Formats: sequence, structure tokens, C-alpha cells
Amino acid sequence: MSTASSSKTDDAEALRRHRILSSKLYLDVPPSKVPLIYSSSYDIAFLGIEKLHPFDASKWGRICRFLSKDGIVDQKHIVEPVEATKDDLLVVHSESYLKSLNSSLNVSKIVEVPPVAMLPNCLVQQKVLRPFRKQVGGTILAAKLAKERGWAINVGGGFHHCSSERGGGFCVYADISLCIHFAYVHLNISRVMIIDLDAHQGNGHEMDFSEDTRVFILDMYNPGIYPLDFEARRYIDLGVEVKSGTATDEYLTKLDHALEVAEKKFDPDFIVYNAGTDILDGDPLGRLKISPDGIASRDEKVFRFARERNTPLIMLTSGGYMKSSARVIADSIINLSEKSLIDMKSLPAGKA
Repeated sequence: MSTASSSKTDDAEALRRHRILSSKLYLDVPPSKVPLIYSSSYDIAFLGIEKLHPFDASKWGRICRFLSKDGIVDQKHIVEPVEATKDDLLVVHSESYLKSLNSSLNVSKIVEVPPVAMLPNCLVQQKVLRPFRKQVGGTILAAKLAKERGWAINVGGGFHHCSSERGGGFCVYADISLCIHFAYVHLNISRVMIIDLDAHQGNGHEMDFSEDTRVFILDMYNPGIYPLDFEARRYIDLGVEVKSGTATDEYLTKLDHALEVAEKKFDPDFIVYNAGTDILDGDPLGRLKISPDGIASRDEKVFRFARERNTPLIMLTSGGYMKSSARVIADSIINLSEKSLIDMKSLPAGKA
């Protein structure tokens, strides 16, 4: 590397670090709150346009309502994140990519809802992109909470198809990449394992960390569906292909083996768990046949993997294209609580 290019890289890293240290996303969260992150701003609802994509854009709120109704958590104990600003997003994204989102046509292609192209961009920013920016804030904050409490769940996030320069597949911002870069600077973290168990390949973070040896990627995905990104597949450290029609027992056996192999290959000090529920039997896009109990077992295995190593873990809900997903996710969180893998009890204010 030439001296000039080395100096340019150093300048870019210094600017990135400055942006991270100047950010207001790392809130101080009182012990009276549980490390469950959600805002009503996550949910996308505008003139019914959200119904034109198979993704359930009200999934996030329904998960929290189920948890509240079942007496697992009081709404007032849920953590509300701050919306990511442009400066926050520039930690990973380029100016040119963020500028491209000022075109409603470009946004419509990324979120796969063609009528969005017809809307004034000010409406698109407020009704479509702001909810995503709020979820980005939630993912970034989750890392801080996990470091403090051992675990955190962002009820949204997991936009694993988005990289620094390109969105797609309903993923506009690279929240996983952003979260990790914030953690590098703020949390003294240097070995991150991404466990991506969404049905789709996580090509966004794979591209972003293609040359970063601090990140180890375990990706279990259906190779026959979107995004079919063969370049990004080269950057998966441990890839496990689960073909269309794979059922629960086979899936969980493959996961057990993958976690055993991952443990031998990499010793993380932080885990990002992308817990998409599009592996559910009947999901029109995932095309796998995993039962609701299978989802709970999957999540339990990953949380146990982290617990046994005393490694902080964040969980992101990512993809899931059936109305039943919200109930399945809520039931899995309840199972994690019942197995004492997470503690959903809040402490009285003033007691840590």
C-alpha cells in the first residue's frame, strides 16, 4: 500500500471513530428496563402500501403486545432506542448511497414495493425510512446492553442484505455492520461471530466484512433462493446449506454440528445472532419446513452456546413472512426466559 493510500485510510478511520464517539445512540439504560428494545416507530403503516410486500410490517409491535399480554414484560420496561442520524449511518454507508435514498424509485426497488416510487420522497423518508433508521438505532444500542447485561434482543433489525454501498431485499441500512463498528470503538470488542440463521444468505454483512478477520460468519441458508450472491458466499467462514424442504430434525442436527465446528474455529467476545423466522414451515420465501417448536429449540441452542462461553449476544428478528411469525418469536422469547437463558425481570429504579 502506498503512503498516500495509507494516509487516506487512516483519515477515513479517524473520521469513522469521531462519528461513533459523537453519536447519541449509546443511551444509558436504567436497570428498571429489561434489555428488550422496541419502539412503536418500528412499525410501517401508510395507506396500506405495507401490505404490498409479503413481509409483515407490523410484526415487531405484535411481538411486544404478545409478551405484554402474556405477562412476560411490562411495556414500560421495554427500551426505546434513538433514531440513527445521517452521521451515524455514515459510519458504514457512503454519502452516495445515502443520497440515492432521496430517490423514491431507488427506495421502492430496495423495499420491493413498486408503488413507493410514486410517493414524494419526504413521505418515503418519514413513513418508510424513518422506521428502519429507528431499528438501526435499536441494533446498535443492543450491543451496549448485551455487554452490560449479557444479552439483548432488538425486536426489529437484522437487515442482512444491505451492505455499505447497496440495499436490497427489504433491507435499506446495514444495521449489523454498523452495530459491530460501534462495538469495536465503544466496547473494546475485537472478535465478533455473526450467526445468521435467517433462511436467506446474509450477503450484506458478508461483503462488508470480506477483509475483516475480526469477524467470523456462520451462515445457514437456503442456497436456492434470493439473493443468490455467489461473490458474497466466498466470504462466509462457515457456510451450511439447507435446501428447500429441509425439516426440523435435520435442520437442528445441522445447527448442532455447525456450532461445534464454529467453536473450534473461532473464540468470539461478542455474538450477533440474526434470528429470521422465514425458516418456518409454510413461509412463501424461505421454503423450509421448520416447526414453531423447532424455532424455539434453534434460539435456545444459540443462547446456550453464548451462555456457556459467557459471551454477550444480541438477537435480531430479521426476516419472516407469515402472520404467525410474531407469535412464534414471542413464544421463543418466553421459552428463553423459562429456561433462564434470559432474565426478563426488571430491577427497581436505583438498584443495579
